[in-house]
Amino acid sequence: MKLASYRDGSRDGQLIVVSRDMSQAHYANGIATRLQQVLDDWGFLSPQLEELYTQLNHGKLRHAFNFEPKQCMAPLPRAYQRVSGGAYPSTAASQLSEPAMARGVSDDFLGPCEPALFASEAMGIDFEAGLAVITGDIACGTQPAQALEGVRLLALVNDWRLRHVRSGELHSQALSAFGPVAVTPDELGAAWSAGRVDLPLQVMWNGRKVGLCEAGSDMSFHFGQLIAHAAKTRRLRAGSVIGSGYVANKDASRGFASIAEKRALEALEAGQAKTEYMQFGDSIRVEIKGRDGLSVFGAIDQDVGALFEAAAEAASEAIKA
Repeated sequence: MKLASYRDGSRDGQLIVVSRDMSQAHYANGIATRLQQVLDDWGFLSPQLEELYTQLNHGKLRHAFNFEPKQCMAPLPRAYQRVSGGAYPSTAASQLSEPAMARGVSDDFLGPCEPALFASEAMGIDFEAGLAVITGDIACGTQPAQALEGVRLLALVNDWRLRHVRSGELHSQALSAFGPVAVTPDELGAAWSAGRVDLPLQVMWNGRKVGLCEAGSDMSFHFGQLIAHAAKTRRLRAGSVIGSGYVANKDASRGFASIAEKRALEALEAGQAKTEYMQFGDSIRVEIKGRDGLSVFGAIDQDVGALFEAAAEAASEAIKA
């Protein structure tokens, strides 16, 4: 099934069920109002949502409405924790024996069409397009095969990074945006295989395709391994978001899902990087389509803007109102 959170003025939005082709939606408030509620009581609530999803796909719900991605928050607008990275060791670096993961910002995720606002272009604005899973409760010391059983939902994600801020410093990991819908693994059919999503991830930068990266083929650590690594010394609670980091392929002709990866390859090949980081006014679009040609998660479609200009504009509009 496909789930989303519609804007309603609250911090967590209103849970909706979205049809497989993402043309229709229906509020889930007769079952649950927020996605975290479902994650906390998955065994009881998810079958009810599955039934609603089935009826929606068969056109049997009277109060269904046209689905509008621009009205979406992140499917899980805020999470108890976010851990990410390490699934695709950089093609410009040596292979690692275990994933290099880091905790990220999780209290305020961006919706798929929200602008990404930054204080300065000089910070080195970069995108990182990848995938994430949202888990149920995971016990400390869980092994990878068992950890995969704890995957509740899959999501498309774009992490924003500030490359000219010291790596590892609080503000180098800026924002994270998610695709309109989160999906249960069964929605991917055979494309969900051994903890990997065997589908291409497309990245468009200012309307130009810069990446069509295979998300499954070069994933060194599958999601079961990532979850197990995150739970190595502590348990994970339902609603934990475990990210892959940006998708990277050994075949450079597939393009890139992060400017930093592209620059690293340029430095190896030509002695210096030439691709510049993003500027205000730039746009990014990230999407994964299934083997049937339909969008799996919907698209992340964001513009990059100036934080203080946006704040001044908002203040001006508030005064006019």
